[in-house]
Amino acid sequence: MKSLLTLLLLILVSLTNAQVKVLSWNVENLGKSKSDSAIAFIANTIQEYDVVALQEVVAGYGGAQAVAQLADVLNRKGSKWDYIVSDPTSSSAYKTERYAFIWKTSKVKRVGKAWLESKYHLEIDREPYYATFEYKNKQFTLANFHAITKSRQPETEIKYFKFLPAQYPNLNILFVGDFNCPQSHTVFNPLKEMGYQSVLKNQKTSLKKECVNNNCLSSEFDTIWYNQKVTVIEGGVLHFYKNFKTLQEARTISDHIPVWVTFSLN
Repeated sequence: MKSLLTLLLLILVSLTNAQVKVLSWNVENLGKSKSDSAIAFIANTIQEYDVVALQEVVAGYGGAQAVAQLADVLNRKGSKWDYIVSDPTSSSAYKTERYAFIWKTSKVKRVGKAWLESKYHLEIDREPYYATFEYKNKQFTLANFHAITKSRQPETEIKYFKFLPAQYPNLNILFVGDFNCPQSHTVFNPLKEMGYQSVLKNQKTSLKKECVNNNCLSSEFDTIWYNQKVTVIEGGVLHFYKNFKTLQEARTISDHIPVWVTFSLN
């Protein structure tokens, strides 16, 4: 009986370990304006995840340095982390930014080089940033994205996402980030027809300027899109703002909450 229980425990541990935890966060102007305490808070928030995709890293001086500082803080917490920061996005009509990936080297390894989308960089203001990771001999690619604001109609650029899976037929692509557009919008229908699903549904992710009747969230903007090559175990959001006395204090960290998913690779 004991041997059976031991075997079941080992299987349970194996299944638990056979999962990847990915977090995506629009960290709002991650750069020299972020204090040491803000960087420390961000590190404490994301440290339980295996791969972290960040949007809104400052394109100018301070952005890449803030990501390096964040990785340094994480490396002093017991796990080894690596990171990569994109070149500035090619937008000249809007606000150029950088993206970043940070990951636990003991859990996943990066495969090849990361790259900004080149084919549709004129149609997509802040073109997605791709990086491929390997976990237990299986690979997945995260396409990190920050859409133009709702007032500028992000659906006019998201509509090009339907071409991206076919452009990279050998990649298992998950789209992560701030889409400034709810997952229920018809612009995502082509992805849904390909078998893509949103980890979150009817979940608001941007912060209001003030809470109203304990309602602090404004719009359903951030999510993670996955396909049939992925089995989602669970997903959700982190209400980090509850750690602050006021929403104004919380917004010094970001005006978005992180979204996350735990999955296995089929």
